[in-house]
Amino acid sequence: MPDASRDRAATHLAIAATTGNLVCITAAISATFGTFLVPITQELGWSRAAVSGVLGLIAILSAISYPVIGRTMDRVGARPLILGGNFALGLLVASLSQTTDNIWLFYLQFGAIGLAGAVCAAPMIAKVVSNWFDKRRGLMLGMTAGVGNGVGATVMPIVAGLLLPAIGWRATYGAIGLIVILVGFPVMWLWLHDTPASAARTPPASKPVIEGMTLREAAATRHFWVLLIAVASGGGGMTAVFTHVVPMMTDRGFGLGEATGTIAIFALVTAAWQVVTGGLLDRLRTPLLVVPMYGAAIAGLGLLQFGHGSLAMVAAGVLLGVGMGAEYGALSYFCSRYFGLKHFGSINSVLYAAVILAQGLTPAVMDLSYGRTGSYDQAALAIIGTLGVGTALLFLLPGIGADGRTRVRRAGAAEPAGDLALTPG
Repeated sequence: MPDASRDRAATHLAIAATTGNLVCITAAISATFGTFLVPITQELGWSRAAVSGVLGLIAILSAISYPVIGRTMDRVGARPLILGGNFALGLLVASLSQTTDNIWLFYLQFGAIGLAGAVCAAPMIAKVVSNWFDKRRGLMLGMTAGVGNGVGATVMPIVAGLLLPAIGWRATYGAIGLIVILVGFPVMWLWLHDTPASAARTPPASKPVIEGMTLREAAATRHFWVLLIAVASGGGGMTAVFTHVVPMMTDRGFGLGEATGTIAIFALVTAAWQVVTGGLLDRLRTPLLVVPMYGAAIAGLGLLQFGHGSLAMVAAGVLLGVGMGAEYGALSYFCSRYFGLKHFGSINSVLYAAVILAQGLTPAVMDLSYGRTGSYDQAALAIIGTLGVGTALLFLLPGIGADGRTRVRRAGAAEPAGDLALTPG
């Protein structure tokens, strides 16, 4: 593919990946869940813990399905699965408008949403982005995931907040489902392709060499487990807080508008900071870069739950956004650099399975704590402690060389695990 055509295709790919993240399950379900939590409990008569339990179900199903999806994408490509997942996700979110007071049906619907959302989730899209970019991989992963998820997680709660008082929570879910399909599917159909060669619809002049560990080889390294535990703790804690900003603030006397504003700040900073993190990682290539950003998340959570006044809530949103942006900006990047691209889908999916499991189960635990104590104080302190452990573990990860290779070794091998990207972007 000529340079100009390749650059144009890469730009189109980045737009499609960003759009896919904009309407993924994070924006459509996780970001809006706190807005729907109270009206659903009031109309259907269920406890908050019972309703939040669907996030745990989504987490379990996603954790089980992620490795299968990742392995399948390594073999057959990501494009057809991501497109099918997007369309199914939109239909299933819209189907929530038809739910009844049967809690088993409610759980069944969210279980199906979890499976569809896993197929078109951010880690699956990250596989495609990593295939296209090498020198700018951190920046492009940060831009496509950060801008996509961040804008989606900002806009979707605003849409929900505007529509819910006017048309109710059922019709609002229907509208969100339509947005997922109408915004995401056409753009990805046109521009989301697994490789530059598939975008050009011509065979490459020579087959590119893609190196990397298998999942078994990666799991035999200490760094795989350190990364999994450190990032899972960050992802679980911060995403749980994100889904509960509205009830955490309204329970303390803040208005719905102010709580929604804090979510917007949280989401926007998360989006921007993923880009910042990716760009800095391309230059500095060290996991220690993320350490002070985790510290910001700890401070932000303390302000959110124990601070007073509007200024404290703004600061909380900013600091939490820095922490969550760093966590999601670093995970796929470190996975590709430490373990290569050949089996990236399988390895990254296992890492994200741990993240999604933690972030799905933590909200239910938070609401159980709320049901027992009448506040989220104990849950906030527990998450702060977990983030502290994750911060300490980051010191055990190795740096990355100027050529993109690391000191991580296959078990019994002398050579570093590197990768050759399909395009030098």
